[in-house]
Amino acid sequence: MKKPRVILADDHTFVLEGFKKLLEMHCELVASVEDGRALIDATVKLKPDLVILDISMPKLNGIEAAKKLKKQVPAVKLIFVTMHAEMAYVDAAFRIGASGYLLKRSATTELMQAVESVMSDKFYVTPLITKEVVTSFLMPTQTRAATVDDLTTRQHEILQLVAEGLSAKEIADQLKISHRTVEFHKTKIMEHLNVHSTPDLVKYAVTHGLVTTL
Repeated sequence: MKKPRVILADDHTFVLEGFKKLLEMHCELVASVEDGRALIDATVKLKPDLVILDISMPKLNGIEAAKKLKKQVPAVKLIFVTMHAEMAYVDAAFRIGASGYLLKRSATTELMQAVESVMSDKFYVTPLITKEVVTSFLMPTQTRAATVDDLTTRQHEILQLVAEGLSAKEIADQLKISHRTVEFHKTKIMEHLNVHSTPDLVKYAVTHGLVTTL
């Protein structure tokens, strides 16, 4: 089988190096990046077969980056390798088109198995959370509180940039929108998530894995 062309995305250099060692004999590693926006640029330019990415990354988190990737390079396959075992993340990953999901603590033993499954047009979910996945599908649908997954793409971007410490003016400049539009979205985000201050908004983003550090 031809070696799949792979891009790695994680904001920790030692993780990238570890993945490279695991994959280098079986894959063609075409790029490694450390933030979500760089991942989009590299994927659109290089058009790999597979992207292996984290959820918590600076500038644009993995879920939002993956949404954009599947629109711009729909054929690319996605495997998330993350610390997050919660069902909300698993569900979000597969809803936007992921083919694999595993945890960093088991990556050394599972990553190549996941790559082989995904490149054979199968899905891969780590056994560490498979039981929880199955249980969630068997449970009846219940009314739930609004979450970050219900925000629009623009609101996701603004929330992440607020959490990374950018001012409304800096966010407006980066996203090429008006300062007033940023403030409008920020207010709507706070109302939606039921938080009442910027520090609480930052805390929410960190808790839910949108940024890795304060």
